[in-house]
Amino acid sequence: MGGLNLEVFKFGMYVMFPIGIMYYFGTNLDSRFSVPDFWPKAEHANRVPLERDEIREELERLRARRLLNRERRLAEEARQAQNNQNHQDE
Repeated sequence: MGGLNLEVFKFGMYVMFPIGIMYYFGTNLDSRFSVPDFWPKAEHANRVPLERDEIREELERLRARRLLNRERRLAEEARQAQNNQNHQDE
């Protein structure tokens, strides 16, 4: 079996290995594990309207978008119904 030196070495490894790992992963985190441009800039992020006028404008914009999507969907459904009717007549 090993001697006292082996036991001292093993004890040192048991103590220093976790400390070394924590030191390696705990220092200089910003440059080591950062992804450039990961978070969106303020101008690209959604901004919650806080003022009454901004809320009204946002609601109008959402309403217009919803109505546009509805018109497109209805036109597509009418076109599909017309195609189905034409196929049934043949």
